[in-house]
Amino acid sequence: MKHLLSTRDLSRTDALAILDTAEQMAAVSQREVKKLPALRGRTVVNLFFEDSTRTRISFEAAAKRLSADVINFSAKGSSVSKGESLKDTAQTLAAIGADAVVIRHGSSGAPARLAGSGWIDASVLNAGDGTHEHPTQALLDAFTMRRHWARLHGTASTGTDLSGMHVVIVGDVLHSRVARSDLWLLRTLGATVTLVAPPTLLPFGVESWPCEVSYDLDDALESGPDAVMMLRVQGERMQSAFFPSVREYSRRWGFDDVRLDRLDTLGLKDTILLHPGPMNRGLEISSRAADSPRATILEQVSNGVSVRMAALYLLLSGDNSPAGTATQELAL
Repeated sequence: MKHLLSTRDLSRTDALAILDTAEQMAAVSQREVKKLPALRGRTVVNLFFEDSTRTRISFEAAAKRLSADVINFSAKGSSVSKGESLKDTAQTLAAIGADAVVIRHGSSGAPARLAGSGWIDASVLNAGDGTHEHPTQALLDAFTMRRHWARLHGTASTGTDLSGMHVVIVGDVLHSRVARSDLWLLRTLGATVTLVAPPTLLPFGVESWPCEVSYDLDDALESGPDAVMMLRVQGERMQSAFFPSVREYSRRWGFDDVRLDRLDTLGLKDTILLHPGPMNRGLEISSRAADSPRATILEQVSNGVSVRMAALYLLLSGDNSPAGTATQELAL
């Protein structure tokens, strides 16, 4: 595997290899000295054409913990603002010897274009492209869910999938690259998925996707989900009104205090809440729900570093197996 562009490209074996390696990376993160020499001498470029906090910092931390050299590139204040093309930027990165490029771009397909163009001989990791995909976010979500699922069943996370798990994804599916990546990955790992949104925030052709579709969050909760993921309402991508008002959206599709208490009423004591961040508190999710013991939001952020360490390691080490050489290096 040379690039990580889409969860749709990942087989079950590929996905488990990344998640299992992330378990080893998480163990390393618990040590007093958190750095590994695995990518010493390699150069990782964070190429961000869109604003980001969590993803950029997470990738930077992951690369540095693997002892890679990190170059952070932001479109603002760069030659991109003067009209430089993606091709010219890529060739500049090739000239400085980039081994991996982590790219976030507002145009769907930009990472795939970079990976297949021949402009640069480096591994490309998609950190979010338009409304297409965000594969490492999906992997960290699956990692978080898998740990929870394993704890419930009294088994080890390593080597297990999400068979039997029911996940409800709620909100702005239309503009969400996270929803798409999560859906494909969760299905690959054996989970069943229900998308919940107003009709105006569901993509054209969603009925052909491998999931159930609902317009009623309360009905979806009645089905007894094991995990509920709330999506951010992406106002910056909306060019027109997709719902009557913020108040109406919150009442019908927001995870408020009433729905938080309803989980207890339904006997769903083990159902967890996820959110890819950043959160619009009071819109998609109430503060009480976001800060409740059910919420895994900060755990997702922490797990993101381990997952991105695993992705970088497997792409740049040339070893796609979490065993063998990987185990030996991680023991250092």
